[in-house]
Amino acid sequence: MRRPWNARCLTEPPAPLADIGEVTVVATPPPRYNPANSRQGSHCRAYPLMANLLFALAAYLIGSVSFAVVVSKVMGLPDPHTYGSGNPGATNVLRTGNKKAAIFTLIGDGLKGWLAVWLASRFGPAYGLDDNGLAMVALAVFLGHLFPVFHRFAGGKGVATAAGVLLAINPILGLATLATWVIIAFFFRYSSLAALVAAIFAPVFYVLMEGIDAMAGAVLIIAILLIARHRQNIAKLLTGKESRIGEKKKV
Repeated sequence: MRRPWNARCLTEPPAPLADIGEVTVVATPPPRYNPANSRQGSHCRAYPLMANLLFALAAYLIGSVSFAVVVSKVMGLPDPHTYGSGNPGATNVLRTGNKKAAIFTLIGDGLKGWLAVWLASRFGPAYGLDDNGLAMVALAVFLGHLFPVFHRFAGGKGVATAAGVLLAINPILGLATLATWVIIAFFFRYSSLAALVAAIFAPVFYVLMEGIDAMAGAVLIIAILLIARHRQNIAKLLTGKESRIGEKKKV
C-alpha cells in the first residue's frame, strides 16, 4: 500500500556533509544516536508487534460500536435484531420506514471504518506501526462490526464499514467499489447482490492500483467474510425470495 508516511524509526542521524569546492566530503559520523534523548526516539521505542496489536485492538473496539442499535435506541425504534433480516445494518433499519435512521446508521458504520484506518495511518507510525499493522487495523475494525463485543457479538454484514475502510486505504479504491455497489443496486434493487458484486471486485481493484502486499491480503479477507455473511441472502436470491431495497417488512 502506498502511504504518505514512513513507518521506519531512525536509530542514527544522517552524517553531516561538508562541501569543498566541487567535492562533497562525508564528515566523521558523530557518536551513536540514542533515541531516549530525542523526541523522535521516544515515539519510536515501541516494538512494531506491540504497536500493531494495540492499534488493532483499538480498531476492533471502534468497530464494535453498532450504529444500527445506537441510532434505533436514540430514535425510539425497535432493536434491528428483532425484525426483517435481523441484521443490524442500514438496509434493515430502512425497513422500519425511517429513512433518517437508515442514513444515520449508514454514515456511522462507514465512518467508524474510515476513522480507525485513518487514525492508525496518521498516528501509528510514530509508535512503530508498520504495513502489516495497518492491514491488521483494517481487518480488525471490520471484525469488530461483524462480532461486536458491546452487542454480544451479534453484528452486521459489514458493507458500510468495509466501504469506509476502503476509502481510508485509498479514496479511489473506495469510490470505485462504491460505484460498483451503486450500479448494481440501481439496476437490480437488491442491496445484497450489490454488496456481493462489490466485494468480489474490491480486491481486484486494490491489486490493480497498489499491487500485492499485506493490505491486499486484508482486503481479500474482508471480501471473503462479507460474502460469507451474505450466505442466507445468496440462497434467497437464488430462490427469488430476497427483499428489494426499500421494501418494508412487518416490524
